[in-house]
Amino acid sequence: MKRRRGTDPGERERGCLRAWAAHSQALVGRWTTARCSGEARQVRRQQRDEFGELLLTIRGLPAALPALPLELTVLYNSLLFTVGASDSAIKGEAEGIRQGLLRVLEACGACGQDLGAEELWQKVLQEVTVEELQAPLHRLGALQAAWWLAAGRLGSVAGLFQLLSIAEDLERAHCSEGQNKLLSLIKAWRVPPEDLPLVQSAKDLKEILCTAAAFLQGLQELEAENFPTALSLLQEAAGGFCSKKILAQIYTCLGCCAQRMGKPQTALQHLKRALQIDFQCLPALSHVAAVYHKVGETDAELQALTLLYEALGKNPPAAVSSSPYFLMRTELLVHTPVLTSLLRHHHRSEVKYLLAQRCLQDGRVADAVEHYLDFLSLLQEGLQQQVPLDGSSALPRIPEVFLEAASALEQAGRHEDAITVCEEVISRTTDLIPRVLRVEERLEQPECSSPGAELAGGLLSQKKESLCCLAWRTAGYLHQGWAWAKLGESKEAVTQFSRCLSDLLRLQLHGSGVKPTENLQAEVEVLQKIRLLSLIGRGTQFLELGRHKEALLDFQHSLQVSPGDPAAASYLVQALWKLNRKQEAAAQWQKLSRSSPGEDGQQQGQGRPLPLYLVSCLEQATFPHNETLARNIQDYLGTVAQDTS
Repeated sequence: MKRRRGTDPGERERGCLRAWAAHSQALVGRWTTARCSGEARQVRRQQRDEFGELLLTIRGLPAALPALPLELTVLYNSLLFTVGASDSAIKGEAEGIRQGLLRVLEACGACGQDLGAEELWQKVLQEVTVEELQAPLHRLGALQAAWWLAAGRLGSVAGLFQLLSIAEDLERAHCSEGQNKLLSLIKAWRVPPEDLPLVQSAKDLKEILCTAAAFLQGLQELEAENFPTALSLLQEAAGGFCSKKILAQIYTCLGCCAQRMGKPQTALQHLKRALQIDFQCLPALSHVAAVYHKVGETDAELQALTLLYEALGKNPPAAVSSSPYFLMRTELLVHTPVLTSLLRHHHRSEVKYLLAQRCLQDGRVADAVEHYLDFLSLLQEGLQQQVPLDGSSALPRIPEVFLEAASALEQAGRHEDAITVCEEVISRTTDLIPRVLRVEERLEQPECSSPGAELAGGLLSQKKESLCCLAWRTAGYLHQGWAWAKLGESKEAVTQFSRCLSDLLRLQLHGSGVKPTENLQAEVEVLQKIRLLSLIGRGTQFLELGRHKEALLDFQHSLQVSPGDPAAASYLVQALWKLNRKQEAAAQWQKLSRSSPGEDGQQQGQGRPLPLYLVSCLEQATFPHNETLARNIQDYLGTVAQDTS
């Protein structure tokens, strides 16, 4: 009996295969039309869903060799749309690829459920020899390489391309002496012919893989400080296949690499090239400012920071994909912590602070005051919510910024404003400091693995915070003392200096050498410097009030805090002379004269660099050149010498 027409299972499967192929071709054609008409962005999600549905339909039947080339091609297109529609970096595993490989093994009568991704690829490529499957498997392998590149699995990528390449290709890659192994393997891979319609060619994918591999390895070498290798790899990436946005990022990284190699002019060339390619690549502009700062070109640095501040104030264009025409793109494969760090966008307030800080450091007091006041006004806009709290911000702690602003106001002659700003710091730190702060010479640190390690770390952090608060509060009093002194109010100045010294009595150093643990050394050094400057400041005001004995005591205490300090020693001579203790004054003056300028400079600059907010106080405490005192002492010494002879 004849079988009725249309009931043959083989014919039915072939009919399904033709229908699926036609549907797949129609979807690819629709994507091509959308790209040409500028509607690619709008149709990506729809295409992703339709390819996904088609793949599910095909997989509804048992795996069969005749249908596998189409199934793997639909899987390839579907994964590309999954990546392209998300517009975000690739993460995790491509589970669809694993399912595709398992169906290939199923059709060939093999199994690989218990194999990892690398072992599964090795089994498929070594055991499946069906000619019709080679091209779709190679294309799928290139997609797998993209996922592994995004995960930083460069070794897995190299191993996969060794499997994908034939002997002649491997020989060609091996012969490229001196070249990067991974790049050589990718370049040696022969792109399979396009036997079925694709939404993105394997040739384009190969170029993207080369660019991403060079970029990723360049970043790795940059982080490892292998700068010549990093430079070579980043230059390779710059000549690759990528969008303008990524090209600007690559040139920014080249600029950072050149800067770290000690080549500022080359760095500037790369960074300016980045800005020419993409004027929205603002991290390049911040690196330009950093290079100018490094070479001491303050005018150019301030100009770059001003441009950056203005650019950050403008409404940025709507965030768009760098290239809607390509589904797989370099930017989706490169997302490492080092790149995130190099391309970190500064908040506008951070740039305003940098402008203020650089102006203050360079003595541009009027500009510094303007920038600091602008910054303080930004605090009213919720600055804490706008600046990252992970330590990557250029901003110091907020009390330090207030104290720097007070320093700028003092230098600009706006002493009342400086007093007001300092009062804000003092009032906000009043309840944050314990009555007694004990700092031991050595603080035993338990091992990290011991139960007390976390508790000890917390106590140390708390003590460090208390020391910082004490430094800010006493520095506020110190600035107020000098401000009142500049206003001619010596009594009020003495009051503020005394409050500073009274607060510093909370700090108690314990130990034979009176040296704190290294973890707290910086904070204690700052507090000791504040004590020195406050003693000198109060002593100078006692001299103004004619209270010479009290001035003498302060200068003597100053030298106990910082033995050999030239300012304290000079003021001590002056106090002794005013008390008519001329012999002692002359002896101290001779001792001071015998110390070389180098020793004085060493004494002034010993220890860590001073916080910026204390620099102006240090300058105010410097002993002014007093020709009259020097001449009187010399005359006295001459008279004594004559009497002796």
